[in-house]
Order: sequence, then C-alpha cells, then structure tokens
Amino acid sequence: MASASDALGDILDAAARGSFPPPDGTVTVVPQPGHRDAGVIAFTAHSVVFTDEDPRWVRDTLASLDCDPLAVTMSARFHSAFLDRTGRLTDTIDLLTVAAVLPGAPDPRLGLRELDDRDHPRVARARKHRDDVRVWSAAAGGVLVIGRGVAGRWETAVEVEEGARHRGLGRALAGAARHLVPEGDVVWAQQTPGNARSVRAFQAAGYRPVGSEALFFAG
Repeated sequence: MASASDALGDILDAAARGSFPPPDGTVTVVPQPGHRDAGVIAFTAHSVVFTDEDPRWVRDTLASLDCDPLAVTMSARFHSAFLDRTGRLTDTIDLLTVAAVLPGAPDPRLGLRELDDRDHPRVARARKHRDDVRVWSAAAGGVLVIGRGVAGRWETAVEVEEGARHRGLGRALAGAARHLVPEGDVVWAQQTPGNARSVRAFQAAGYRPVGSEALFFAG
C-alpha cells in the first residue's frame, strides 16, 4: 500500500506486516486520510481514532464515558457522541482482515467477467466507499469487488447468490482477490462478526484478523 503516506496509512502498513501499536491500553488520534473516511480501528489493547475533529474532544469524550477503557472506543456511547458531533453515519463494527497478494491469475474455473456497467447496483454501492472500483461476476453466481478504500488501501468484498452458497464460492472469490491486486501489495477485507459464513470464508482464503473497525461516513 505504498501510495498511502498519511499517519493512518503508516499504521495500516505496519499492521499488514504484523507490527502493531503497543498493547498499552492507550488511544492514538490521527487525522482523517480524506474527507470520506473517519472512524476507529481497535487493535489488541490499543485503538486508533482517525478524525479531523479536535483530538482533545476525542480524549475528553472517551474519558467521560463509564466504560471499560479497553472497549470504550468501540462502545455505542462513543460512536453516538461522534455521530452527533460530526453529523456522519455508520453501519456496523467489522472484523478487519488482511492478506498478502498472490502471483498469477485467478482460477479460470471461476469464470470471472469484469462488469463495465457503472450503474450496476453493486458497482454503485461500492463507489460510495471506494475509489478505482472494479467488479467481476463469477459464472457460478457471485460478485467480487476491489477498490481503494481507507487511506488508499486495496479492499475487497464478495457476494454469493443464494443458490450458489455452501459450495466454497465465497472462499474462492476471496482468494481470487489476492491475484487481482498489484504484486507486492496486500488486500484488506471487512466482515461483520455475526456473518460467520463470511468470516470463515475469508479466513479459509488466507486473510488474517488484525482488529475491529467502525467507519463513519458523510451522509
């Protein structure tokens, strides 16, 4: 992820290599990498809040909440305070995972076909949260999305049609993404923890958990 030169990008680059912030129970506050993306990433006993709000407000708000200090950045109380102050929106708290890029092309048996329709619902949805979005459909009934998300990192997401589930297609698509990002880089993916099927698929495809993430986006 060489293009990400901001403070958050440096933290993500290090985490992708297995070098994490110290597990000392503290919170690091850094600027947003861009207007679109604000939020929180919680590593083991260390959180990173990325926002253009005054860092003193972040720290004062966290200190005022009656919550476990190790969990407070991911608490509903802090997120509500953040959203009220900024007018932003959020969806959920995700498991944040990462995998190294693999050489060569994806398995041809997937029958991946790139979609050029910018009005396709999956393309339009992805473009709200990522840049340089590319979308492929799989012959068996799935969709693979790749684009540049938070701090310029490469991100992927997959969807599998109901009739094509329970056959390993989600795992295969997640693995295919590792062949479609520039060599020498990494690819990130978020999964809602309650979606155990997605969590299993990405981990089976070689993605390792690095933390949890909540994104706050402009309405």
